[in-house]
Amino acid sequence: MERRRKGLMAKPSALSSFKISRKNIRFSFRSFVLLFFFLAILAFVPPIFLHLRLKRHAQIQRQKCGWLQNPPLVCAHGGDSSRAPANTMAAYRLAVHSQVDCMEIDASRSHDGVLMAIHDRDLQNMSGDNSAKVGNLNLSQIKRLDAGFGFSKEFQHQEVPTLDDALKFVSDAVKQVIVDAKVGPPRFEEGLAADLLLTMNKIQCRNCIIWAKTDSLVRELKKLSHDVVVGYIVMKDPITGMQSDLLRMERADVIGVYHVLVNENLVGKAHRRHDL
Repeated sequence: MERRRKGLMAKPSALSSFKISRKNIRFSFRSFVLLFFFLAILAFVPPIFLHLRLKRHAQIQRQKCGWLQNPPLVCAHGGDSSRAPANTMAAYRLAVHSQVDCMEIDASRSHDGVLMAIHDRDLQNMSGDNSAKVGNLNLSQIKRLDAGFGFSKEFQHQEVPTLDDALKFVSDAVKQVIVDAKVGPPRFEEGLAADLLLTMNKIQCRNCIIWAKTDSLVRELKKLSHDVVVGYIVMKDPITGMQSDLLRMERADVIGVYHVLVNENLVGKAHRRHDL
């Protein structure tokens, strides 16, 4: 009887061991799942973290060095006016030979309505008349002037080129051409936008920009054409010291800023307007 009791007493002990084993199995499976998820986190989190860090680093690099991907253009104002008379074929040739990226050409209208590659200041230098205006002289009178007056013999006896002639030579030789439209007597802005666009279309200058200080001319250019890049100029008045408004026109494609006014705050302000 005692042996049978002992045998019967042994059975609950075996059942208990089986229950403990099942608990151990459940515990081991749960530990395995937790370990699996932990290893998965270790496998995925570092690459994600690295990706985000690299993305942030790339953003910072674009902010600091983005201009290296799209570098600024080196632009010759009136050609190479440091060695030759500004806005002459000689100055344009020297600038092209120097491999500049961009050329700015001043455009003024003569009394008889011909667009000339000349600034009032240049006319005053070559004529000796400090009050001379391009709009007060006709084409033949301007052509008789020596654009190289006051320069070495190498650059003397040069004609003032028309805007047509200047663009024909320059437009295929550089990446960008800027036509700085000057407004003056006797007609001022009257019909000037149409004359400028007629010249652009005639020459088929696809890399031309037209900008001006006169907002009414810029608006008229934008009204008459959607194909030509048009902008305005931000200057500082030499007499009053007042700076023209940077963001005064919403529809302009480009802003020309007088170099002494350029700073980080101004550039950031212009870019924010562009992003909007």
